[in-house]
Amino acid sequence: MFPAATLLAFSFLAAVRAQQIGTQTAEVHPTLSFQKYTAPGVSTTVAGQVTLDANWRWLHTTTGYTNCYTGNTWDENLCPDPTTCATNCALDGADYSGTYGVTSSGASLKLDFVTTSTQTNVGSRLYLMASNTEYEIFKPLNQEFTFDVDVSNLPCGLNGAVYFSEMSADGGLAAYSGNKAGAQYGTGYCDSQCPRDLKFIDGVGNIIGWNATSTNSGTGSLGSCCSEMDIWEANSISAAYTPHPCTVTGQTECTGDACGSPSRYSGVCDPDGCDFNSYRMGDTSFYGPGLTVDTTKPFTIVTQFLTADNTSTGALSEIRRLYVQNGVVIQNSQSTIPGVTGNSITQAYCDAQKTAFGDTNDFDTKGGLAGLGDSLGRGVVLVLSVWDDYAVNMLWLDSDYPTTSSPSAPGVARGTCATTSGVPADVEKNNANASVTYSNIKIGPIGSTYTGTTGTGTTSVGGGHTTTSTTTSSAPSATQTKYGQWRYFLLAGIVSPWILRTYVSLGEWDINIPSGRTPGEQFVEKQGLNPYKTQTR
Repeated sequence: MFPAATLLAFSFLAAVRAQQIGTQTAEVHPTLSFQKYTAPGVSTTVAGQVTLDANWRWLHTTTGYTNCYTGNTWDENLCPDPTTCATNCALDGADYSGTYGVTSSGASLKLDFVTTSTQTNVGSRLYLMASNTEYEIFKPLNQEFTFDVDVSNLPCGLNGAVYFSEMSADGGLAAYSGNKAGAQYGTGYCDSQCPRDLKFIDGVGNIIGWNATSTNSGTGSLGSCCSEMDIWEANSISAAYTPHPCTVTGQTECTGDACGSPSRYSGVCDPDGCDFNSYRMGDTSFYGPGLTVDTTKPFTIVTQFLTADNTSTGALSEIRRLYVQNGVVIQNSQSTIPGVTGNSITQAYCDAQKTAFGDTNDFDTKGGLAGLGDSLGRGVVLVLSVWDDYAVNMLWLDSDYPTTSSPSAPGVARGTCATTSGVPADVEKNNANASVTYSNIKIGPIGSTYTGTTGTGTTSVGGGHTTTSTTTSSAPSATQTKYGQWRYFLLAGIVSPWILRTYVSLGEWDINIPSGRTPGEQFVEKQGLNPYKTQTR
């Protein structure tokens, strides 16, 4: 698309430095309340918000309605080079419910998988925010992060994801002078896959070397890397939680090998992570419909970040998982894999698992559990999403993967879904009504955010179900949510010490106003269904 000389001249420029703000649609963030605990039974309810990731938003000229990006192609007149592209193009507000299938009520957030209006949208990604212009920053060391989830309507091939990413609180607004949109409009995304499908990185357009990978998506020469903690990646069949350390601090632009492409482990981040999937670790009767954690009903997920000295500044030593369902606390399943013991993520567990499964131990190479702990100590942003997988059909989560290996080989079987399942075209057609609901988000000291019994009905554990005080966010309330592939950041009036992360299937949409149409006749033109994370675990 661009002359060789131009490509060379701009190959050293940052990819996201100038995103303007559009004026066609008012940006009103959906509300989402959450709780911050200081002790068992002592909490503050925060009136929060979420915002849609910039990649899903209508990107158009600052002087009109012409798309800067249509289908999988950049407009060469508006985007002759990365910097000019960022100057000429604006991100607009989102119709959360009508376009992106995002609705909220009180402490609950529902994400629809497919939303159809003028056009069809698939998946979404949102971020939790501390104000109207900054993401909520969490520091979960020596804390536990808790939320409720309903995955009963997420079949094979889909992923409802909640995770932490080490993004900048302002979405890169201060660091990159050309970025006028910032966190309010969902800029600055990064994760351990160093995604290259982002239209803008560090304030400029990711147009150099843009390669269309499908009819509605593509990848540029630049990626956006940072450590991430996958709190929850799941559907109704399988679930996993996974730390991914990086050797860089905060959101960092990458090119070529540093992005882990074409060589998977040449990048600055660990793309595989160290996962705990109960089915993969040998307990095939623990998680699923009608099993110990019954996915036909809502349940609570508790993730505890223990440190070596039991302080918020100590080294991360263990990531522990608990569930609560029907008032009963359920301890995580134990590994039954020979040579791998335990039911939580520790450095010893990760080393043993990599050996047992014969996996590349890039986790250690990129910093291990200690490196991930450093990231959590610096502060992370909460991501909530739903997505399908154009890379490997989500088989890494819920089926046998890699498909070239025997299902009986250690670590290959990850769930009961068929290896033919998860094809995006199939799930988008046959499971268009799929959805996931996240609710009752909480953060606080270990043991403070949940209550329940051991199953005998006599022993009480945890804490947190009591009357609480309430604060009101200074950020404006939101009443709408939309359909689409996007990420939201929860917005809150008080800066919280934690961040929840989830990820959704990625996609790109632009609003296009054809010649002769008025702004009132806007219609949404789908730009892409590209998963923002390429999972090959």
